[in-house]
Amino acid sequence: MWVLLAFISALCLGFYDISKKVALRDNSVVDVLTANILISSAILLIPLLLSRLAPETMCSTPFYVPRMDAQAHALTLLKSVIVLSSWICAYVALKHLPISLVSPWQATRPMWTLIGALVIFGERLNSWQWTGVTLAIGSIFVFSLSDRKNGIIGKAGFTKTPETRYYVCLALAIIIGACSGLYDKYLMHRYDHNSVQVCYTLYQAVLMTGFCLIHHKRHNTRPTLHLDEKGWRVLIPITMISIFLIISDNVYMLALNDPEALIAVVSTIRRGGTVIGFAYGLLFLKENDPWKKVLCMIGVMLGLTCLAMG
Repeated sequence: MWVLLAFISALCLGFYDISKKVALRDNSVVDVLTANILISSAILLIPLLLSRLAPETMCSTPFYVPRMDAQAHALTLLKSVIVLSSWICAYVALKHLPISLVSPWQATRPMWTLIGALVIFGERLNSWQWTGVTLAIGSIFVFSLSDRKNGIIGKAGFTKTPETRYYVCLALAIIIGACSGLYDKYLMHRYDHNSVQVCYTLYQAVLMTGFCLIHHKRHNTRPTLHLDEKGWRVLIPITMISIFLIISDNVYMLALNDPEALIAVVSTIRRGGTVIGFAYGLLFLKENDPWKKVLCMIGVMLGLTCLAMG
């Protein structure tokens, strides 16, 4: 059952990435991320309030939100800080880099999660997993070589171009995201997944609202979402970000609640949703060097498949 939940999470995560790319087209990272979190919080407030007002009724549904003690709230607040840091870096990278470039890089996150599980939880790699790690790293290396023609990566590493900082943001998003996955395994074995999701989203709303106000005050601007003559074209993708993220996170945490669930496998399957965003970038956005990216993406996905089989 937990494997099926992981695939559902992956599907939603793919459409979540596409919604982000559309929403960020003419809007700032801070404004879109703040709006997304506020909408998510408003949606998740519904089961929280119902669980407090009618606990007997909600207990018989999968949407019941149990109460948490002070320690659980503190650990959930830490999760909010970790996830928010990863999101900010990922949004900046996605806004300024092609989605067909960002998606393969983000697809390697399970590899780093697996390495963390190896070090922290004492897990051991089998032959399938070693094959998967080698394929994923090799594909990313070949992919980076293909970008030298564009002046993004030089012979000695990153050149001093405006794109460098966006690659740094992408790398930080991947590393912090891997840490978040390991932390999720710790939390899900101790607390209810609905309580964790609702509370960390509400904490994110408070943190992100404060960050947004400080950001705009520093730059002497106002929070703005650029709407065209049909404003719903912007509001819909921002709302869809929240909906797809809520579903993806909920089934992902539910999968990790299973005692038999393996964080490396769940994370690997979940990242497989990047194929959806990758295909969208090539088919609809007509991004450059499609065949090189297709070959590298195939290599990454073969590596992730080997990890899952292992």
